[in-house]
Amino acid sequence: MDDRYDVIIAGAGPAGAQCARDIAERGYDVVVLEAEAENKFPAQSNKSTGGTFASMMTSFSVPDDVVMHATDSVVIESPNNYLIRDQPGFVLEFSEFKEFLVEDGRKKGADYRFNARVRDPIIDNGNVVGVRYNSDEEVYAEIVIDATGPAAPLAKSLDIVDLERKNHAIGIEYQFEGIDLNHSGYADLADAMMLQLNHEYAPGGYSWIFHTGGDTAKVGVCFIQNKRYREHATEDRTVDGFLEYWLETDPRFENAKRVPDTQVRGSAHIQPPGAMSTSSFMAIGDTVPSVDPVWGEGVYKCMKSARVAAVTADRCLTGTVDTSTGAMAVYDDLWHEQVASRQNRRQIMTRLLYLASNERYDQLIKDLNEASGDSLSAINDGNIREIAKLFYSNDLPLLWRYWRKS
Repeated sequence: MDDRYDVIIAGAGPAGAQCARDIAERGYDVVVLEAEAENKFPAQSNKSTGGTFASMMTSFSVPDDVVMHATDSVVIESPNNYLIRDQPGFVLEFSEFKEFLVEDGRKKGADYRFNARVRDPIIDNGNVVGVRYNSDEEVYAEIVIDATGPAAPLAKSLDIVDLERKNHAIGIEYQFEGIDLNHSGYADLADAMMLQLNHEYAPGGYSWIFHTGGDTAKVGVCFIQNKRYREHATEDRTVDGFLEYWLETDPRFENAKRVPDTQVRGSAHIQPPGAMSTSSFMAIGDTVPSVDPVWGEGVYKCMKSARVAAVTADRCLTGTVDTSTGAMAVYDDLWHEQVASRQNRRQIMTRLLYLASNERYDQLIKDLNEASGDSLSAINDGNIREIAKLFYSNDLPLLWRYWRKS
């Protein structure tokens, strides 16, 4: 087994596997270290709803055969209102999507080592030169990339990321059958992806229904655990408890039944990233988390961060090898330019959204229904003028509370 490569990637999720695809396609020797056993992958790490749009499918050549269901619209619900926007989308069979990325990377020349749990970086004269994994195994490379998500053993060891528990969001999802997707009084969710802002079901977060064909859908809830974001919660429920409460009280689920073996649990951090690289090292994907205020689209962000990391690696390894801190910082610049531009505005909007009251959610949906069709996309992109249009004078206490505690 080789112990030296051009690039080592820790983690075979969407970010790590996509980065391996891109790097191998450029002709470099790359190895991916994945903690799961190959015969179980990705059962233990299937942690996404898998909702995405055409932009990701085309950008990364994702095949149709990993799509569970193609949707025609997106819906945002508040407790007493809803917004419908025509926008083609795709609900992925997430495990098959991840398997595709791995197999396509292998076809392009990437090596994979499963049952390889990363421990810490190998440092020589202040530079990252390799990775230790399992008990005492080592592998070396010019560049090391951490794509392990919130665990981030390499990035944390190098003080690259500080994922704060106060910004930690948790979620749970099941697939259900027997859902009434066009119930009277609600938006028609046939061929739709729906996100719901309602503290009764997800205090300090959101819930969702993603149609997966017939009378089936992915159903889940996610919220930030911090008490500040859960101040609207009326009961001390766990994330499982909130999902159960939603299922019991929403008439659309009256005849719904869980599809066996479809439980998904995941977590994310809702916070702006700090530095993302240092000498010979980059952190990608959910190790440096980013989400859009409205759609989330965390998987797309992970994939884009993988691509700009591959571009950076190519630049640093072409000709005279230069993996200095300054050379690797190209990744940070590309991340802020191409992965999550206007990141600070997006983060503020995201966190303010989860702090607003249910009554304010109803007003928000009313305003969005009256706005132009492009306003929602502009808000999601961090357009300050469009964001400002959503605020009223009586929002000042909310804004003050946000800034005082930030």
